[in-house]
Amino acid sequence: MQADPAPCVAAAAANDDDKTIGVCGALIDHEKAVRADRVKALIARGAAYDRKDMIDRAIADYDTALGLDPTLADVFNARGELWRKKGDRPKALRDFGAAIKLYPEHPAARGNYKSLAQDLERLGALLAVHNKPSFKCAAVRRPVEKAICADPDLANLDREINAANARVVNAASRDSLRAGRVLRREQDEFIARRDASFGRPGYDLRRAMKERLDHLLAIGSH
Repeated sequence: MQADPAPCVAAAAANDDDKTIGVCGALIDHEKAVRADRVKALIARGAAYDRKDMIDRAIADYDTALGLDPTLADVFNARGELWRKKGDRPKALRDFGAAIKLYPEHPAARGNYKSLAQDLERLGALLAVHNKPSFKCAAVRRPVEKAICADPDLANLDREINAANARVVNAASRDSLRAGRVLRREQDEFIARRDASFGRPGYDLRRAMKERLDHLLAIGSH
């Protein structure tokens, strides 16, 4: 006797996740379930697992559904969103791309692909400067700059200070050129003190840089 898909359909329509997992699971496992019904049951159970934050099980159901029918753009998009939740951006991007290839005007997949591609571009830009200061280490001569280049934490601090200073100077200059000049001079004075003090007894370069960054961030928050 052919398996009856009605209980699975009804449970999914009622958004009863626990019942959907149970009755759709029975349909999936039924030896006489037709393939189309099994695919729909897998999709319904996968969505229920997703809503219950059981991501690995949801992905497994979508894997099986796509194995039975690889033309399901919505399922590729849904699985891509789950890969993104798990932090696997390359797999997410592939799934969004597969959904768009099947259905070029798929609105959710197009939006997901665009936003994830932008995230990856920003991540690549961040990785390109990670552990690098705001200046080129190959040309440095000052001992303090060599120390910054040799320490990833100090290098990141230097880059953050430079970026924070640029933000506060630009913001101040929009209101008053004089205020912008004052802030630029303050940064120049910090660098001059840093260069002159480095290597002297009692001078803590890391602490001085953290204090400078905290000061700039405080200005920027006002």
